[in-house]
Amino acid sequence: MLGDKSAGAVIAVKDMAVAKKFYEETLGFKKMGGDDQMGISYKSGDSMVLVYPSEFAGTNKATALGWVVGDDFDKIMADLKSKGVTFEKFDLPGTTWEGDVAIMGDMKGVWFKDPDGNILNFVNHM
Repeated sequence: MLGDKSAGAVIAVKDMAVAKKFYEETLGFKKMGGDDQMGISYKSGDSMVLVYPSEFAGTNKATALGWVVGDDFDKIMADLKSKGVTFEKFDLPGTTWEGDVAIMGDMKGVWFKDPDGNILNFVNHM
């Protein structure tokens, strides 16, 4: 049924202007269409991410959006740091930390938040 259909992330935000700046300028997302009152659709790789206004923005305490970035892990991390992104640490069983990077066997990952507190993450591989 849905297992063979494409899926996209849906991210609630409080202030569309602030979110637009973060997702376009900080993360480098490209709009898939115009802005409207229902939100903005962005392209991220082969996926779609809808950023939309909601009074419930930032209430999710779990990861809302993640990427597998392969060998670009260190480059992306450095680029985000240069744009003022700070990385979060969580108590994750079986994980050791090297600075801001969670080490889980041969997988490494980082977590950060958008301006509304939505938790985003990327890993080098799955």
